[in-house]
Amino acid sequence: MYKSIDLFAGIGGIRKGFDNAFGKDIETVFVSEWDEFAQKTYRANFKDNFNIAGDITKISEKDIPDFDICLAGFPCQAFSLAGKHMGFDDDYKGICRGTLFQDVVRICEYHQPSVIFCENVKGLTIHDKGRTFKVITKAFEQIGYKVFSEILNSKDFGVPQNRERIYIVCFRNDIAPKEFIFPTGSKKNVCIRDIMEAAPIPSKYYLSDVYVETLRRHRARHEAAGHGFGYEIKDLDGIAGTIVCGGMGRERNLIIDEREHSMIPTTHITGEINKEGIRKMTPREWARLQGFPDDFKLELADTHLYKQFGNSVTVAVIEAIAKEIRKVLKKDERKAEPGRMVGTIRIHTPVERRESVCG
Repeated sequence: MYKSIDLFAGIGGIRKGFDNAFGKDIETVFVSEWDEFAQKTYRANFKDNFNIAGDITKISEKDIPDFDICLAGFPCQAFSLAGKHMGFDDDYKGICRGTLFQDVVRICEYHQPSVIFCENVKGLTIHDKGRTFKVITKAFEQIGYKVFSEILNSKDFGVPQNRERIYIVCFRNDIAPKEFIFPTGSKKNVCIRDIMEAAPIPSKYYLSDVYVETLRRHRARHEAAGHGFGYEIKDLDGIAGTIVCGGMGRERNLIIDEREHSMIPTTHITGEINKEGIRKMTPREWARLQGFPDDFKLELADTHLYKQFGNSVTVAVIEAIAKEIRKVLKKDERKAEPGRMVGTIRIHTPVERRESVCG
């Protein structure tokens, strides 16, 4: 049985992928997520017998139970191509999101798990001309890990979403393979039509005619200025762009759904429901774009759900990588000496305490 911790857990997408890959051979023993609404969705879907911890910067590594696998989707906004690229200088509500990876280093330096798994935006690799990524890689190497990384696209793993992310897999040096081959995906052709909810879709997801016209004028202004900003209507037989929270996140993945639906508004809108069938995708459809199963509970208001799925990970990609990680761990078990324990009991000589790389 492998024990894992889920840091910067969000709604549990990384955990879901590892749970799918490891089955009954993995147990989550600690979860940290500071957003209260993400915590609510997490608790609705994972029935742990412990509380979700809040701000990880205020939690001592000594208070975290021993674990074998660290899952850490540390905040990506500081490195996002769509953001301000603030990196290590990023500040949000008094917290430097760009340096939160140091808490992963701090915790893993103390516990020395077998594996550290991280996910982040593609922009992390080129931020500050690549120096930021080198700092992160070097930090993991300094605490005794061999680092592998790869950029993968969700569209190659059975979901209709163009979403490139960097995946980082760190193995402790004593069990690290010479090479780690990342999965290439299923190459299964899936389109937006395949993930649409059954009709009728509630009228609240259909845009008003006034708003549609506003979007068209907004796009025309940007196009006249030589910019590429504006709404986008996606082909149902194509794939969605990267779903993100905030800004034009939903408007850049609009679809035309001409199936029968009510034309009576259920929310306050200016004008009437448009007659072209233009609508936003629903939170459940966004969940499907990220590979979450339909039994994943969506109990919060749409505003929170869009944000959560925009910030989350593609479960199918995580699961595919986790399966490859499990192969390495299984191989290490097979070559273990007689009587040598694996799993939740430490099997290596503890590293000498050293000056922290976190400063």
